[in-house]
Amino acid sequence: MTTRDEVLPQVASLYYEQGLTQAQIARQVGVSRSTVSRAIQEARDSGLVEIIVHYPWKQAPEVEQALMDRYQLRQAKVLTGVERSYEEMLRGLGVLAARYLHEILFDGAILGISWGMAVYWTVRALEPRRRLNLTVVQMVGAVGEGDPFIDGPDLARLLASIYGGESRYLHAPLIVEDAHTRDVLLQEPRIRETLALARRADIALVGIGAPKEDIYSMLRAGYVSQGDLVELRSLGVVGDVCARPYDIDGQAMDLQLTRRIVGVELRDLRGIEYVVGVAGGETKAEAIVGALRGRHINVLVTDEAAARAVLAFG
Repeated sequence: MTTRDEVLPQVASLYYEQGLTQAQIARQVGVSRSTVSRAIQEARDSGLVEIIVHYPWKQAPEVEQALMDRYQLRQAKVLTGVERSYEEMLRGLGVLAARYLHEILFDGAILGISWGMAVYWTVRALEPRRRLNLTVVQMVGAVGEGDPFIDGPDLARLLASIYGGESRYLHAPLIVEDAHTRDVLLQEPRIRETLALARRADIALVGIGAPKEDIYSMLRAGYVSQGDLVELRSLGVVGDVCARPYDIDGQAMDLQLTRRIVGVELRDLRGIEYVVGVAGGETKAEAIVGALRGRHINVLVTDEAAARAVLAFG
């Protein structure tokens, strides 16, 4: 006669370690399926079996709530702090942002998209369970240099294809030679129509740039030099959204650079119901604070180190 003390570890091993079904275990051990079912539950209740979920993208609910309360956000997603490389952290933020997009996307939605590594990892993490008739629209001109996978047209195309929707492109560079060239381009019908569509977006997915040497996408793309970076910081620039720079209070800055940008303005983002900003790392805290104070985003996806630094600003 098989004893209970013999059955529990045997059933637990066959079920949890070898992956057998309850019916297979019942035949092998020589007991009924109901006995196997009870043994599996008892093995867990008694502590014989411990289930540990190694889930790498845990969230920090208390920090999320503090951010929402402080800045009246629609939502905040905060990746808990563990030792990760910058790229691994961005990958985690992409997962959290992608999950949130799943919740708010709907059939017929217009989704505006900017550019950058955080946006790239969000698009990469999307695993839609349904097809949606989305229109994905490029909100800023194309970078055209550096890594093409983080550029607006490529990201718009990829995101639209994931859901089976359509993409609309802004056929212009992100930054042109001078303000006159920008003004001429903005009169071109296709560019004007695309920007008008971007301003009508239901949802916008944007990165948050910070003028720091090791992480600034504008520097990597060749649009600003090291000298320009020093000047931007001396003028009080702490960050940018859709390439539009702002100060620590979120005030848009009228610089020579901004007069050459082809894309939506910061004020255009105010009319979009969900503006999801994705950025992490303590080095981006000031840029995130400016984006929040200026109401340039109303959903924040970040990591715990950045979130706590943002909250410390007061």
